[in-house]
Parts: sequence; structure tokens; C-alpha cells
Amino acid sequence: MVDLKKMARFIESDNLGYLGGIRHGFFTRKGGVSDGLYASLNCGFGSDDNHTNVAANRARIAARLKTNTANLITPYQTHSATVVVATQPWTPEKAPKADAIVTQTKGLAIGILTADCAPVIFADIKAGIIAVAHAGWRGAIGGILEATIEAMVCEGARRNDIKAALGPCLHQPSYEVGPEFRANFNAANPDYSRYFSKNGDNQRPFFDLPGFVMHRLKHAGLTTIANLDLCTYENESLFFSYRRNTHQNCSDYGRQISAIVLT
Repeated sequence: MVDLKKMARFIESDNLGYLGGIRHGFFTRKGGVSDGLYASLNCGFGSDDNHTNVAANRARIAARLKTNTANLITPYQTHSATVVVATQPWTPEKAPKADAIVTQTKGLAIGILTADCAPVIFADIKAGIIAVAHAGWRGAIGGILEATIEAMVCEGARRNDIKAALGPCLHQPSYEVGPEFRANFNAANPDYSRYFSKNGDNQRPFFDLPGFVMHRLKHAGLTTIANLDLCTYENESLFFSYRRNTHQNCSDYGRQISAIVLT
């Protein structure tokens, strides 16, 4: 009998959860084998965690998605607007540099890693096309979301049929930035100033990452978008957070995974 207490824990999005033909999950940090800074479901080979533990954690993710461990793939993320179309699995050592994956291959679980950046899962069930994207501020303003949608359309998806879900990420009350950060957005579009606010007497701006991601998804033509509205920084028991660990003077941080598979 499967011990549910030891299984990888995940959160489903309502707008994807009812769909047939897929399994998906925004996985938390619970249900793994890692300890210390990485407790417990750290899925990042780029961390300093024991690679055997990371591999075991990823095997638990694959089991939850009911696919083979070798069929769970993630890219080498670089905060870019690069999308890859996957037709077969790759090993972690040969992961392509990209920040989104699109696939039509059944049984191939595609995922991205985050620890404050925004994970977005996409699905067009009619076309049988799914995608995942890693959208930090650089990727979001650089066009990773639009590039992912365009890649899905090029593979045969219809924009009106694509559903998207935004997972746990850093929220505005915890996202203090400097003036040079805000200047990047002002240079791109002065209207982006609405995604910055000031909290109390602090004159430094606070950035609304989920609000900005939702805007970009809507502006790209998607009409069915869900937001889990969960902050990685504020929910320490559930999620890894790069910024929280930095504030706590930790030497490293874990990564949670968000993934989807066609069945």
C-alpha cells in the first residue's frame, strides 16, 4: 500500500484539474527525502543538495504523475525567452538552455523549477499540446510567456483553447526592489508603473510579479487563466524561496517543480 504521508505533495489548478487527458501539479516542498535547507522535496540538480536525494525526489514527482522517472524533464533555466519543443526525454546533463517546454508527446512529463519566480502551466486539450514556462521578472518582460504561447500555436494549438495556470511565486508585499529594477519596466512601457507600489514609509518600490504575469498572459490573448494566489516567501512550510533564504543568510536554497503530462 502506498504511504500517502511520504508521497510528493502538489496543488492542482481548478481550470486544469477538471480536464481529461492530462495530469499536472504545482508541487510543494513536502513529501521528499532531502533535509536541512533542502527539506524535503528539493528537485533542483543546480542546488548543492545531494544529487541522490534530488533524483529520489524527482522519482516521486514522476510517480505522482504516473510516468517513468526518465520521462520527467526540465530545462537548464537561464531567465531567457527561449522555448524548446520536446519529443523525447533528455538527461539532466543534456538539458537544453531554455525557460519553457512545449510537447505533444504522451507520457513525457515536462516541468520547470522555481523558488520565487512564477511557474505557468499551459494546456490545449483539443489539440493535445501542453507547455510549462518559468517566468521571473526578466523572462516575463523579455517575452517568455508570449514565446511559449506562440510555440504552442506553431505546433497546432489554438490560442482560444489554451488554458493557463499561474502557480506559487513571490508576491508584492515581499518583493522590494530598487529604482534600477523599476527603470527596466518604465523603459519598456510607462504603463507598467502600475505594477509597483510603496509600502508605508519605505520609499523603495515593491513589484507585483503575479499581477504582471497575469497581464502578459491576458495581453497575449488567453481568456482562461487561473492564479493560485500563493506566495513562496510567506509560506515557508510549503515552498522554497530564494529571497527568504537570502534574508536568513542561508548559503543555498531548494527548488520546487511544477509539471504536466499528457496521458
